[in-house]
Amino acid sequence: MEPTNQTAVSEFLLLGLTKDPALQSLIFNLFLSMYLVTILGNLLIILAVSSDPHLHTPMYFFLCSLSFNDICLSTSTVPKMLVNIQTQVQSITYIGCLSQIFFVLIFAYLENFLLAVMAYDRYVAICHPLRYTVIMMPHLCVLLVLISLFISSVDALLHTLMLLRLSFCADLEIPHFFCELAQIIKLACSDTSVDNVLIYVATCIFGGIPLSGIIFSYIHIVSSVLKMPSSRGKHKAFSTCGSHLSVVSLFYGTGAGVYISSAVTDSPRKTSVASVIYSVVPHMLNPFIYSLRNRDLKEALRNLIGKTTSLL
Repeated sequence: MEPTNQTAVSEFLLLGLTKDPALQSLIFNLFLSMYLVTILGNLLIILAVSSDPHLHTPMYFFLCSLSFNDICLSTSTVPKMLVNIQTQVQSITYIGCLSQIFFVLIFAYLENFLLAVMAYDRYVAICHPLRYTVIMMPHLCVLLVLISLFISSVDALLHTLMLLRLSFCADLEIPHFFCELAQIIKLACSDTSVDNVLIYVATCIFGGIPLSGIIFSYIHIVSSVLKMPSSRGKHKAFSTCGSHLSVVSLFYGTGAGVYISSAVTDSPRKTSVASVIYSVVPHMLNPFIYSLRNRDLKEALRNLIGKTTSLL
């Protein structure tokens, strides 16, 4: 393939999921609906927690952080895809593509860390209930979120800066609906071994460590719950973890599905469909999982909706 100097690259082409006009219309309506549900659902979670003083606890603070992160992650990919479908323009500028990669990486890594922090919060609440208020102080909760954001930003910036050294080939078509780091690296004509190693190392560290923390927390949680004498106490303890465990399973399960699909198939289209499920569906379902399984949150949502309708 004919190399093109990276300074001459002005734009990439996002091929999306299909070229069929009829299917594009269906995909546009589907993704617009999913995006609106994601924004509305997560926004309701934030407003419900903010409006109810009884929910001003570390667990719900982390939940609000997760909801805000889900809004940001969806906003970094879906609106651009909707605009491209509506205008029938598939291009995205070189700077725009790098910016999209940067923000997607930030919020994707931050999701990992937030899920791990939420698991730690449940671990302290169940395994050390008498020391919970002493350990999970408000400043520590804020610090955990800020540290997670800082680490995610540094890692995303490192990946993005590494892309600046690459030169690209004449073929600048991305078989995806957003700029994905792995797809951009595949388009490069220069040596990408350092970039590939960096991806594997970052995935192992910033994906493996949070996942290990979650597994460690739940091993101790299960061990502590099984030692409880009353069945009511066991049920209450497991119910507080059920929503988080469902979200963790959904997030890492779809992530594993993307990895497996990319490993077993050479079709970029099938891989992009799997990436859609990973990048859109979990963030849309998270508010439903928490609101349906959490009695206090359901009550806060009812009060919020009741106040809103009375004002109207």
